[in-house]
Amino acid sequence: MEATEPQHGSTSIVGLDAGVTKLATLSDGTVYPPVSSFKVNQRKLARLQRKLSRKIQFSANWQKQKRKIQRLHSHIANIRKDYLHKVTSEISKNHAMIVIEDLKVSNMSKSAKGTTERPGRNVKAKSGLNRSILEQGWYEMRRQLEYKQLWRGGQVLAIPPAYTSQKCACCGHTAKENRPSQSQFECLECGYTANADINGARNILAAGHAVLACGGRVQSDRPSKQEPAEVIQTSV
Repeated sequence: MEATEPQHGSTSIVGLDAGVTKLATLSDGTVYPPVSSFKVNQRKLARLQRKLSRKIQFSANWQKQKRKIQRLHSHIANIRKDYLHKVTSEISKNHAMIVIEDLKVSNMSKSAKGTTERPGRNVKAKSGLNRSILEQGWYEMRRQLEYKQLWRGGQVLAIPPAYTSQKCACCGHTAKENRPSQSQFECLECGYTANADINGARNILAAGHAVLACGGRVQSDRPSKQEPAEVIQTSV
């Protein structure tokens, strides 16, 4: 007996804008708060690392302190992964197609210091942004969405991210001046105002519709890394 393709229970399509101040904002107005596992444990981690620096390297006490730091890092990672599972499961259950930006996270989170030939600018601010990007787990969120949609018979469509934050979702006018602040979008052409993340998510959704209207095919190849079945059954 042949296995039947899964059929998603929803017919909804939604745009998703990944962020730093918010983990994700959907085009329907749904907002998911950021992952704060690292920030919550940052002081504890710094304290443990200071203690490590005062111990003789590779001594028994140094090894013991090192294990404490490793356990805390594992704890932080588990909190993040658990939260991402809850968020991606909810989004995957509610929407048959999820349109996201095709973000190159590895490039975005490269060292802010640059190289000797090309030193970085605003190193402190960029380093903070890099930490925030990695803390939110954008790559992991996309990975989870892709395999959960595959299981449910849904799809994830990745579109180019160019200008989604500067374009007006109402009239299409694109300018960096449309963003008077990090959180606010105000179109200089038509006067449309909105939360910047919601405006971005609506642009992502519109770009997804455009790809589909032009006959674009959604890539739904099986992800190379998947969670063990017994783990996902408790998370999905």
